[in-house]
Amino acid sequence: MSPAIPEAVKVWSQFFHPALMWVLFALTLYALYLGIKVRQVRAAAGDEKKELIKGKFNVKHFQIGSLVLALMVVGSIGGMVVTYINNGKLFVGSHLLAGLGMTGMIAVSASLSPFMQKGANWARYTHIFLNVVLVGLFAWQAVSGVQIVQRIISKM
Repeated sequence: MSPAIPEAVKVWSQFFHPALMWVLFALTLYALYLGIKVRQVRAAAGDEKKELIKGKFNVKHFQIGSLVLALMVVGSIGGMVVTYINNGKLFVGSHLLAGLGMTGMIAVSASLSPFMQKGANWARYTHIFLNVVLVGLFAWQAVSGVQIVQRIISKM
């Protein structure tokens, strides 16, 4: 016998995933910016490099990237749980499938960190490629997610 979830919680819980994902999208763009700065540090020389190193962009990129990974996994699972609780099923469509693909992509991208730390360029280029695709998918997810939120609001 499972306890019933109050209706107000069920209704308002539907907005947790979209809000989290917009914050996550902003963090993802910030991680992209930091990644670009890391590349600038690698390409710089002399005094310019010394000055850029002070920004500790590599540490910040790793920390924000780790946070993005954690929030994406939790946010993806949370979105599916809330959808299931409110509808008794998941809606298998492009938004869900792209989101699951993005979650897998970010996990693979993060798993390349040990190789990148050892200087493997193939890992760097794979990491960059996966994350550029991820940002593109994330932008599309934002649009399709807003459409889903509009449908939820219209049924309230």
